Amino acid sequence: MNAAVKLFDVVALERALPEKGLERGQVGTVVEKLSDGHFEVEFSDDAGRAYAFAALAPQDLLKLRYEPGRTDGAPA
Repeated sequence: MNAAVKLFDVVALERALPEKGLERGQVGTVVEKLSDGHFEVEFSDDAGRAYAFAALAPQDLLKLRYEPGRTDGAPA
């Protein structure tokens, strides 16, 4: 993970979770920060219906960006 993940960020899985039917690269939304430093991520279909939830460590997530980032090393 390259950037700090926070509530409501859109993220992609860095690894598959076959026990939950999730493949590497699937996209979800952070819905809760857990007390142990993990994040609860909701995976939904195009109609907004949730089909999976997973508690994930920050290193299991890639924060997705929709705008250009900064190149000077400062947070965007």
